[in-house]
Amino acid sequence: MPSSDPELIAAILGGSESAFAELMGRYQDRIFRLLSRYTRDALECEDLAQEVFLKVFRKLHTFQHDSQFYTWLYRIAVNTATDHLARRSRRRLQLVEDDAVLDAGTPRSEQQDVSTPLIQRELAEVARKILDRMPEKYRTILLLREYEDLSYTDIAGVLGIQLGTVESRLFRARQRFKEMLERLHPEHAPSRGGDQ
Repeated sequence: MPSSDPELIAAILGGSESAFAELMGRYQDRIFRLLSRYTRDALECEDLAQEVFLKVFRKLHTFQHDSQFYTWLYRIAVNTATDHLARRSRRRLQLVEDDAVLDAGTPRSEQQDVSTPLIQRELAEVARKILDRMPEKYRTILLLREYEDLSYTDIAGVLGIQLGTVESRLFRARQRFKEMLERLHPEHAPSRGGDQ
């Protein structure tokens, strides 16, 4: 049975429904986790995931194999989520985090050593509030890098931008996040001695 993404894609294009189920099964948890950062509503998240997989099925013949499949899939998921939420004009995009906090000058290893779950939840809530207020281009790039841990190259592929644009946009997004943290929640901002 085909196991690599290219083999599964070839089988799907040849008419195999089981290959499509296997390929989507391979990525459904990652896509659902990504989409759940754009909406708190589980049903809405499931609807978005279905829309993503339907688009993948319809557009799979256009996949060029010049990037990894998951990069192409993430691009569809990010575009689907942002398009859907832009149409839902009643309020701004809301993001939900798990136990992580955006890197605002604190190394990830230190973030994981937070002693109490209460502090960790408070920091996650602060990060969510700040992300809610950020422009979409900064919010999405922080999501892909800090929460999904995608490489700069993969982010470039997902967003369809140049590597240099990823670097500069990510730098500006982190700066904006840090400035908002210092202004809105100075009690959680890293000390000046901890600046990079």
